[in-house]
Amino acid sequence: MLIENKPGAGLNLGAGYVVKSTARGYTLLIGAVHHSIAPAVYKKLRYSFEKDLTPITVVAIVPDVMIVPASFPAKTTAEVIALAKANPGKYTYSSTGAGTAHHLIGEQFNDMAGTDIRHIPYKGSSPALVDLMGGQIDVMFDIVASCLPHIQSGKLRAIAVATSTRSSALPNVPTVAESGLPGFDIATWFGLLVPTGTPLAVVTKLNAEVVRMLATLEMKKQLAAMGAEPVGNTPAQKAKLSIE
Repeated sequence: MLIENKPGAGLNLGAGYVVKSTARGYTLLIGAVHHSIAPAVYKKLRYSFEKDLTPITVVAIVPDVMIVPASFPAKTTAEVIALAKANPGKYTYSSTGAGTAHHLIGEQFNDMAGTDIRHIPYKGSSPALVDLMGGQIDVMFDIVASCLPHIQSGKLRAIAVATSTRSSALPNVPTVAESGLPGFDIATWFGLLVPTGTPLAVVTKLNAEVVRMLATLEMKKQLAAMGAEPVGNTPAQKAKLSIE
């Protein structure tokens, strides 16, 4: 399997590329919650997430975590909020792109906390993490799977987890909800999709094989190490999650 990264436009460039590919089941999209958000954020999308893509399955649900550089003065959610309120517009948060889930998580944090932390969009997680570690950015919400190595190395500090329950990969890190913002509960899902028009037999076969792999002990261990929870559901269940 050849992996081709196509960042940009809130991850919609990659989705548009898959939509235009031949619907034979050989070109798949690793979709995410960002793609289901896009129709409400972008006025002009060159494809319809619901009409032009057919779901295979949700692969995993991954918690998001609020992270800061190791040198950042705040060590708790309350301290981040106090610092931001004392300096409106001074601090920044990065995301994987405008209109992505991480952008909206940051805005929800601003709204619930009453802060004014400015949004700086990036083309994907990697460049955003580089600038965060370098101190050019102050705060970021990212999936545990992406930032966990940097947290473990001490380059980044985990402040709080965005889901209502703690992450198994970061059991000592509190949630945003238990840190003073009750009701804060956001997670990121990742799934596989193919262009609409792909034969049903191919969709069914892909679903069966991916679900089988997700049920293996090896895959469960690999996902758990990244703080991800394997799912493996039906195309219909995947479609329902995508629009919720």
